[in-house]
Amino acid sequence: MITDELEKEITTASSKINKIKSEISKRIVGQDYLIRGLLTGLFCNQHVLVEGVPGLAKTLTIKTLSDILSVDFQRIQFTPDLLPGDLIGTQIFNPSEGGFSIKKGPLFSNFILADEINRAPAKVQSALLEAMQERQITIGDETFTLAEPFIVMATQNPIEQEGTYPLPEAQVDRFMLKLKIDYPTRDEEVLILRKMAVTSVDIPVEVTLKREEIIEIRKLIDKVYIDPRVEEYIVDIMRATRTPSEYGLDMDAYILYGASPRALIFMTLAAKCRAFMEGRAWASPEDVQIMAPDVLRHRVVPSYEAEADGVTSEELVSRIFAKVKLP
Repeated sequence: MITDELEKEITTASSKINKIKSEISKRIVGQDYLIRGLLTGLFCNQHVLVEGVPGLAKTLTIKTLSDILSVDFQRIQFTPDLLPGDLIGTQIFNPSEGGFSIKKGPLFSNFILADEINRAPAKVQSALLEAMQERQITIGDETFTLAEPFIVMATQNPIEQEGTYPLPEAQVDRFMLKLKIDYPTRDEEVLILRKMAVTSVDIPVEVTLKREEIIEIRKLIDKVYIDPRVEEYIVDIMRATRTPSEYGLDMDAYILYGASPRALIFMTLAAKCRAFMEGRAWASPEDVQIMAPDVLRHRVVPSYEAEADGVTSEELVSRIFAKVKLP
């Protein structure tokens, strides 16, 4: 239910988004799409997968965001020889006391940058998966609850695939969004050159959002109204990714796997979060359409026939939205 009080709260809270962007722009040129995606993951308490070539300021963006929020940040370089203990920590024997003590790993932080996540083997992915899904880490017979906020931003290089391991479907599905970022515009590159082409760059930013405020924003997003017709629209979109023929789409042979019920939840949260960031107390079909590529591109898996015909996941999603009736 939309009330005047709720609208006022959302207007006040969403105004802080511009302040965050303003602070980030002190260090980062452009990348509004990446910033909005990271904020969506943060405010929805979910994780984000980013695909882009090296050198697009992915690391600097999430590091800057952690500085603005005054939370702990850890960058972990994923490599084929990485072990689970390198992420979660390990037990160390103390001879003087005759017992074991716990040495916590880098996952005990708020913002985690899992750089080139697909370079690590399956055991490492499993250790990360527990942290992502259960918000806890088990070392030996002890389990530790992770502090909030906890968000994993994982990166993949779309070019170099030698020495990589395909991410398990169960893990890919845990990422709320998959963002595909591209090179900046010519004007943005000129600004990057002028701002960053120096031997020492140390640009301070102000803390603009406290941890308690993040929790309050999450509560406000839960209150964003979504009409039952929009809910049914989201359900139809998800079902069309699995059985497109039921919605008049002749492309069953093009889809190997469709979106899971988890995608249904993430799509709804993403639409409500976008409405919040736009200063609205209600989510619209347009919010669903704008967030759909990021929510679905890693969940709608094209078949071999689709790949042979050059049909991508994004194109399949686009066809579905063109066919499913708007509320």
